[in-house]
Amino acid sequence: MPGPRASSRLSLPCRLGLALLLPGVASAQTVDADTAPEPEPPVAPAGPERQPEPKAEPPRDTRTVVTATRLPRPLRDVPATTVVIPRAEIERSPTLTQDALIRTLPSAATFRRTPSLVADPTAQGLNLRGLAPSGVARGLVLLDGLPFNDPYGGWVFWRALPRLGLDRIEVVPTGGSALYGSAALGGVVQLFSRPITGPVLDADVSVGNLGTGFAAARVADRWGRVGASLEVEGLTSDGYRIVPESQRGRIDGETPSNHVSAQARVEAAATDHLSLSARAGVFRETQNGGTRYTVASVDLAWFAANARLRTDAAGTFELGLFGRTQHFAQDRARVAADRNFEVRSALQNVPANDQGGSLVWTGPELTLGGTHVLAAGVDVRRSRGKADELLFPATATARTLYARNTQGTQLSGGVFVQDLYTVSPALEFAGTLRWDTWRNFDGSQLESFANGTATFTEFEPRTASQLSPRLAARVRPLEWLTLRASAYRAFRAPTLNELYRPFQVGTVLTAANPDLGAERLWGTEAGVEATGPRGLTGRVTGFWNVLDAPVTNVTLATPLPDGATRQRQNLGRARVRGVELGADWRVSRRWTALAAYTFVDPVVTRAPGQPDLVGRQLPQDPRHRGSLAVTFDDPSIVSVTAQLRVFGPQYEDDLNTRGMGGAAVVDLFVSRHLFWKVDAFGAVENLFDREYLAGRAGVDTLAPPFQARVGLRLRDVFSESSARAAPGAPGR
Repeated sequence: MPGPRASSRLSLPCRLGLALLLPGVASAQTVDADTAPEPEPPVAPAGPERQPEPKAEPPRDTRTVVTATRLPRPLRDVPATTVVIPRAEIERSPTLTQDALIRTLPSAATFRRTPSLVADPTAQGLNLRGLAPSGVARGLVLLDGLPFNDPYGGWVFWRALPRLGLDRIEVVPTGGSALYGSAALGGVVQLFSRPITGPVLDADVSVGNLGTGFAAARVADRWGRVGASLEVEGLTSDGYRIVPESQRGRIDGETPSNHVSAQARVEAAATDHLSLSARAGVFRETQNGGTRYTVASVDLAWFAANARLRTDAAGTFELGLFGRTQHFAQDRARVAADRNFEVRSALQNVPANDQGGSLVWTGPELTLGGTHVLAAGVDVRRSRGKADELLFPATATARTLYARNTQGTQLSGGVFVQDLYTVSPALEFAGTLRWDTWRNFDGSQLESFANGTATFTEFEPRTASQLSPRLAARVRPLEWLTLRASAYRAFRAPTLNELYRPFQVGTVLTAANPDLGAERLWGTEAGVEATGPRGLTGRVTGFWNVLDAPVTNVTLATPLPDGATRQRQNLGRARVRGVELGADWRVSRRWTALAAYTFVDPVVTRAPGQPDLVGRQLPQDPRHRGSLAVTFDDPSIVSVTAQLRVFGPQYEDDLNTRGMGGAAVVDLFVSRHLFWKVDAFGAVENLFDREYLAGRAGVDTLAPPFQARVGLRLRDVFSESSARAAPGAPGR
């Protein structure tokens, strides 16, 4: 049943609380369950949750999040803004992919407006609060502490994360390098796996228009101190005609895609003080951009292992190890002006791998003018990748370039220390300091020409370092009023992809730049949250960020010899400021209303050598985004969620010459219990088939049209605790 919403909420069916987790650190359920002989029950999610009998939710201050301070903390006590999407709201979301789910938060966006269902894997970046969006993510994505950003390009393969295995998602839209180093420049999104209980079997199956088919299953069990789970997922779609009819030619067709993923996890409480866990996963995705020669594929395999030792006198020690190997392949096309003819222009193969680990210590509570909890840690990561590119030029001369091979290695590491200082229940501080260093080496480029000659270029190794401080405070002068403020410095080192690999979107070729430096961010945020009667909560948060030397795709005055008209450059400086407003209201046991709005003003303030960019808006992100969601949930009748997403105009390019209008999109989800443990559901995205642009890179592209699907859900088979109380009254 609907319960009081968590404090610090800024978006659609979500709760607010702060969340960051260093690579290798266990998830919240691992912290709670892995250290005991028998698993503890999972933390109850906020929001409407159907139960055999209505039960009162625990008080808000008992809800626990882990990522804000790397310690289990009551949600309303964390000293910074965070959004939490619980399992119940994930289940009720009309969205089909994880990136589409994240985009229902007004403070979060992915590169361009197309979801991973049709977007090229290299365009699946993440940005928070409009912080210089591009294909590379400026936010760190974690899965139970495992860094999930691509090691070569920083992209996020959202479809590799099976939704059926998710317990909750925590989003921190603020600089997080003080705890996480590079990649957390704009914040962190962390996905937590469901606790392992059992025996349990869950399954989903659905079909829809656009040739959509989806199937997923999860099985889990526990034998005393040992638990295991397995999740599998598959999706296929015919996509849609992504080019507008007015520009469409004979080569333009649908955008079919498919993926399969599997993930296995084992955890064991070796003793009352030592817990061990391990996971492994595989993923395969193919995607077509709408023509014969715009095809991309990803093959990915990863593993992670974790050991956590809890002592009475010395605190807790946690060791995490992870690794990944992957292969990305992409065809590029040369398209005639009338789009009636195309030929292959390039074929790229990008194999990459990474390995890393972390060791984190959390001390026992100390008393000195209040209470202090100290934490310190060190982590290291090695990333290696190359790009083998075969070119098919339109014309050929003796010096025509027909092959290009680039490669490089990046080694990074950091050490941090944090003090969580609680002066009193009404006042708390969190101070964090981290030092990072990274080195790019073994970088080279081999260019082969039609006359049999070749040019080999070896790039000089480069080493750099960064100090990242953060200070946050939380004040509660009255029980119903909470104030938060923080100041921080963050950074992001350029990826191997940005340093060495050129890319093409539509007819626009963008060159790499081996001389790129790190992006650096100074920022601050402050907010107020107030709770009223009948579950009414309101929030206001203001933020101000200054981004120095952002890596941006800059339009060149003169094309490069290979035809590139853009190049990645450290632009100069941008100011990104804004405000977030949010309110949620539990109108009654059955009705919940949620509203949120984000205003972002991202402007270039300095651009040496590019004076025309000063005063321009950063591309690929609107100034205005808002959302409204209304949920009716009655186990004996039906569960319905209707959401409205609104976003304003934005620009495709840095010069702000190619604009794209705003849009308002309505989504709908309906479910009804049928019998036993089976529910029927229907989901619709873009209910009114609103047509709007997603990109304008050489050719205009459209955002997804009306998409509908229907399906069945099987929940908690074999689980006695989830038995139905009565027909039509599902319990989960």
